[in-house]
Amino acid sequence: MALTISQLAHAGGVGVETVRFYQRKGLLHDPRPASTGGAKGQRHYGEEDVRRLRFVRAAKDAGFILDEIAELLGLDAGDDRARARTMAQARIAHLDEEIARLERARNALRKLERECAGSDTGPCPIIAAFEEGECCR
Repeated sequence: MALTISQLAHAGGVGVETVRFYQRKGLLHDPRPASTGGAKGQRHYGEEDVRRLRFVRAAKDAGFILDEIAELLGLDAGDDRARARTMAQARIAHLDEEIARLERARNALRKLERECAGSDTGPCPIIAAFEEGECCR
């Protein structure tokens, strides 16, 4: 199977510029036409490229930064499961902290929403809380 960059991008659920960006960052390879039998100036990609692009996208969705994704790709090639597991555990800890922060924000907003619904007169407690920096910490 030989895909154009546009087809690769579509298969990975990203735009062409995202593919080019990942290539510049070294997360995806930039095939040369001579090595793939493509026409002059046209590059072709295969199933492995689709798999790798989908991995990069999924890792980004999980919150890994590009440097961490590059490290994970290297670990996959070297079969270093212990390091990959450590990275996943750190990411989970970070997500747990973010979830706790978001839950505090939700609870604070719910409280303010109830206070706001208590009266139709005077200043809105939601706006006041944001102005005073007291909301959602």
